[in-house]
Amino acid sequence: MPLDLLPLELRHRIRRGEFSGNTSGYCPGFVQGNVVILPSDWATDFLQFCEFNPKPCPLIGVAEIGDPTLSLLGTDLDIRTDLPSYRIFKEGVMVDEVSDISGQWRNDLVTFVLGCSFSFEEALLAEGLEVRNLTEGVNVPMYRTNIDCRPAGRFNGKMVVSMRPFVEADANRAAQICTQFPSVHGAPIHIGDPSLIGVSDINSPDFGEPVTIKPNEQPVFWACGVTPQVALEQARPPLCITHSPGCMLVTDVKNSQLAIL
Repeated sequence: MPLDLLPLELRHRIRRGEFSGNTSGYCPGFVQGNVVILPSDWATDFLQFCEFNPKPCPLIGVAEIGDPTLSLLGTDLDIRTDLPSYRIFKEGVMVDEVSDISGQWRNDLVTFVLGCSFSFEEALLAEGLEVRNLTEGVNVPMYRTNIDCRPAGRFNGKMVVSMRPFVEADANRAAQICTQFPSVHGAPIHIGDPSLIGVSDINSPDFGEPVTIKPNEQPVFWACGVTPQVALEQARPPLCITHSPGCMLVTDVKNSQLAIL
């Protein structure tokens, strides 16, 4: 399937069951989002958690209660069918992974869409930097850390980070580029020794897949949108639905609209 589909066409293909993989690299130029869906009586606490922790949880859209569409993010967008894969959590435990949540949809559910690192990866590529997970065709490696998020109501937990290796000069360039994109995690939160943020084995990510780190390179870590899943594990809401890692909501919003120039 061609990578340069328009977002609406990709969403329709996902909806028809014709695409079920990682969305990284598809629909270049358009924002992809992490998704969290919660009952309305948990939504206020989660909204505050995102506002308190904008680096790992940068909000780009919130739907009305019970509304599966997010018209500001895309034409004919249906959150129940338009992600390649969803994870269903009950009491903080993942109980299923599915390609359609129409059967689980309820009128009290609220959808949150958070910015995704795929947007700044495109900016890095445009500046001539290699993004190793794209070069190697794998989902970006992600790690649980010892960095505390600021609690909000029933939500708290440690930050999850994504990692891309660079030589020192390119790491500095990457940080400068990503500072322009606070809506999609912004600048890195750590460069160098993984143990300083609680990552004991850089070759064994908690999510995603490992990538090659060359001898002259250092790991560069960004706050990651999988962080809410860790907070949800601890808060244990009766029901929560998220995207599967790497399987994002592809929106009609252009990455350029999120940049601070």
